[in-house]
Amino acid sequence: MGEIEGTYRALQTPGARLGAHPPEGVSTLEPGQAPSAGMARTAARAQEKRFPLRVKLLDNSVETFDIEPRRDGQVLLTQVWRRLNLLECDYFGLEFQHALSYWIWLEPMKPISRQVRRPKNAVLRLAVKFFPPDPGQLQEEYTRYLFALQLKRDLLEERLTCTDTTAALLTSHLLQSEIGDYEETLDREHLKVNRYLPHQERCLEKILEFHRTHTGQTPAESDFQVLEVARKLEMYGIRFHKASDREGAKINLAVSHMGVLVFQCTTKINTFNWSRVRKLSFKRKRFLIKLYPEVHGPYQDTLEFLLGSRDECKNFWKICVEHHTFFRLFDQPKPKAKAALFSRGSSFRYSGRTQKQLADYVRDGVMKRTPYERRHSRTQLSGRTLTADLPKQSFSFTEGMRSSGFPSSTHASFYSVPASPAAPPCRPEVKDSSASLLEPQAPHAQRPAAQRSSGAAEGPGPDARQAQPTGPPALQPRQGLSVDSPQPSPSARKSPLSLSPVFQVPLGPAERGSSPLLSPVLSDAGGTRMDDEEPKHKCTGVDEAYFIAKEILATERTYLKDLEVITVWFRSAVVKEDAMPADLMTLLFSNIDPIYEFHRGFLREVEQRLALWEGPSGNHATGGHQRIGDILLRNMRQLKQFTGCFQRHDEVLTELEKATKRCKKLEAVYKEFELQKVCYLPLNTFLLKPIQRLVRYRLLLRRLCAHYPPGHSDHADCRDALRVITEVTSTLQHSLLRLENLQKLMELQRDLVGVENLIAPGREFIREGCLHKLTRKGLQQRMFFLFSDMLLYTSRGVSGTSHFRIRGLLPLRGMLVEESESEWPVPHSFTICAAQKTVVVAASTRREKEKWMRDLNGAIEAAKGSGDGALALPSSAVGPPPRGPSDEVSLEQESEEDARGAQGSSEEPYQHRANTTVHVCWYRNTSVSRADHSAAVENQLSGYLLRKFKNSNGWQKLWVVFTNFCLFFYKTHQDDYPLASLPLLGYSVSTPREADGIHKEHVFKLQFKSHVYFFRAESKYTFGRWMEVIERASSSPGKAGSPQEEA
Repeated sequence: MGEIEGTYRALQTPGARLGAHPPEGVSTLEPGQAPSAGMARTAARAQEKRFPLRVKLLDNSVETFDIEPRRDGQVLLTQVWRRLNLLECDYFGLEFQHALSYWIWLEPMKPISRQVRRPKNAVLRLAVKFFPPDPGQLQEEYTRYLFALQLKRDLLEERLTCTDTTAALLTSHLLQSEIGDYEETLDREHLKVNRYLPHQERCLEKILEFHRTHTGQTPAESDFQVLEVARKLEMYGIRFHKASDREGAKINLAVSHMGVLVFQCTTKINTFNWSRVRKLSFKRKRFLIKLYPEVHGPYQDTLEFLLGSRDECKNFWKICVEHHTFFRLFDQPKPKAKAALFSRGSSFRYSGRTQKQLADYVRDGVMKRTPYERRHSRTQLSGRTLTADLPKQSFSFTEGMRSSGFPSSTHASFYSVPASPAAPPCRPEVKDSSASLLEPQAPHAQRPAAQRSSGAAEGPGPDARQAQPTGPPALQPRQGLSVDSPQPSPSARKSPLSLSPVFQVPLGPAERGSSPLLSPVLSDAGGTRMDDEEPKHKCTGVDEAYFIAKEILATERTYLKDLEVITVWFRSAVVKEDAMPADLMTLLFSNIDPIYEFHRGFLREVEQRLALWEGPSGNHATGGHQRIGDILLRNMRQLKQFTGCFQRHDEVLTELEKATKRCKKLEAVYKEFELQKVCYLPLNTFLLKPIQRLVRYRLLLRRLCAHYPPGHSDHADCRDALRVITEVTSTLQHSLLRLENLQKLMELQRDLVGVENLIAPGREFIREGCLHKLTRKGLQQRMFFLFSDMLLYTSRGVSGTSHFRIRGLLPLRGMLVEESESEWPVPHSFTICAAQKTVVVAASTRREKEKWMRDLNGAIEAAKGSGDGALALPSSAVGPPPRGPSDEVSLEQESEEDARGAQGSSEEPYQHRANTTVHVCWYRNTSVSRADHSAAVENQLSGYLLRKFKNSNGWQKLWVVFTNFCLFFYKTHQDDYPLASLPLLGYSVSTPREADGIHKEHVFKLQFKSHVYFFRAESKYTFGRWMEVIERASSSPGKAGSPQEEA
């Protein structure tokens, strides 16, 4: 039973209630008489209410904060976050040591005096509280730097246990981050003064050996590499709590993002995933884990562990509650109402933001981010000062040449700048002892080894900083500063980027309700780059190979994000609900995980090479960095080893489809996942990406080989890489065609209501699109689907839904297609005569009519030559047969209103997003063939573009991905899901006319009816590539022959 605490209500005097001034009192002292000593002591005690509280930061410096001991812990936390200018502060906390030597987190909602004994003598320390499984989830570079410092502390304190080789590798990255490129004398002197490992001497040579390989690596990259290596260790983020099990065996308990962990010494022996845990509780020294009965059976649903004391047990329980809320929930749970008389159990709840809330907060740009600079420091050696030395790698990132896990929207350039003494306090300036050009810290603060600095563009007063405690100040304009980021330009930062819930253009009747089809709904009111601002190109040369290499990098980033939809997000969804059978789980992820890991390493290599290639001084020309063929050749050879994995994707796709039909739980998870923002395409589309990516490599290598003359140093490697990847794609060509057809049939099986068994061996998809069918009520819009053995037509479902209901099924055997414009007064019409039914349809244009008639005639001829092996038509219920004779035109009374009366499956279909080709064809009144889908594999592109609306004045920088006939818009390439999309079927692409008033280079114009957008590329090559891929996709060539010709 908890304690009952009461408070007294202060009663107002009658005079106060009536608004009278409180009496000031009458002095009884004689003139010149001073107050008594007792009164003086009372005044002194009032002054002593605030006292200095010391906090040790992650760089081992100590900061002092004046705090009233009765104030809640949140007051101290807020002051720390404000002084550090830390945006992603919810990952961190303040901890202090208990009398029994274990560490306790400071609770935000509890008075400091009730938590910390002798606060005047205590030293709290800043530490990472929540360790995300992937450093890519940390969106700020500054946050990753603090995480790297935490791992540095854990290495020294032997919390992060690992082999000597791994410890040496981590230390080498920390060394690269702090002092820059390898210099043996400098390294040895630095390691003599600074300790990274408890037994540093025995790893010294390995550290130096690893450090030698990191030449050219920036501090930001080094921090990320530290996190990448550490996150794969079993002890990453683990804090042990000593306990014993029921048998008395000594164990260690820990908690992480995935659940509660059990260790024996440092070996993990059990994991209780959050999805398996029903309840966590404690009773005195006993910690109880109650599991769901279906996991372990009714007799093993409660596990019990014994900790050292009740306080230790409650402390561990609180940590578990906080981890569960932070990683597992979308929002904080609402606090329970207080009991009127008695309370049972603890009222403790996690009071901060969850990881999802924090990610949304940072991503949505609620607080403005600060681009900040960081340079390597140098240790002073034997009288030789290195203060003024510039770092050896002082190149800038044009588009954030970082690993794909770097979600920061800031791209930093590194250089040496003296700090201004008048600069306002912001993120801590971490200084080296040799940095004599910098303002010295307080005497008690220990100077760390790496410097990061930021300043303010304007000098806000104290009130302004109070109003935005976590808002990072903008950079001061300094000589040599070069920042190129997807953030708004300084002139536009006053109006933050916002998402507009309405469109920028009025809708026509045929397009109302088609929100994803009209515009990327990013408001042009903010986040713009002004017209007179020119994009900064860091590349000194104009070699086309550089831009081809950049295309490889940009598309590889997008491809890795696509793989993460399965390897990270979908895995998390099925594991959370325990929805996928174990054999299917093994089949799926054993094929996709090795490919994902390979491409992560490949991306890292390409990023590092491009960073060196586009260095500002151009001094890498003789160093062999302005080439890409060696990396491509080495990785294409390794990629050849995954041919077996690629060939099993057909089996994976088939088994996943079967499992969703058998297992209702998996089907529900599948449906729910496809509605998530991160799944911006149908889920099974992502399973095709690995093989489709091979085709992209082949095309890009062909471009490189065509560009290089035979005698070029990179030509031989590119030619050999092309030969290797051509062998792989030739082997997998048939698999790719089969996969694309299977995926399309599966997608239509889910989108169409009223037809079953659409997926059948030998059935091939040929064309889908919108035609108008002649009925008694006139022309009615219908969606037609042509397969190798039949023609289906459908109508839009009940209002408010996004699926299509089958209205008719016509076998191709015995079918005839005839011109009918002379017989019926309908433009672009033709007649389809089937065995038992005749329909008259009209296309939107003559070109659309020609496509349909060519594909129909080709499919009919192919069906005639297929012999007796006719396919079994899918079962369907499409209403009563036509009333008229078979030789008459079917003019049955059908319209959109009576669609709800059609019979069909009662099963609720999958609700896909409205940017799929089925829905786009419906709204744009066009069609897409199998040949178009195959060509779309080659027409994929990613990169930064400047976007301008027709009536706006500025340009907005966005990361744009073009795939599946659609443009997807992101703020940066690290975002997990697009902000908006723009399907391009029906759009025309051209260069601006004089009347458009666009006086910039490399600009192309997209237009569909009254909707106009302008996009600006960074170079002539990039402009040409965007024009090429968009023109191919939006024009929908549709040169689809018979199925046999395309096989």
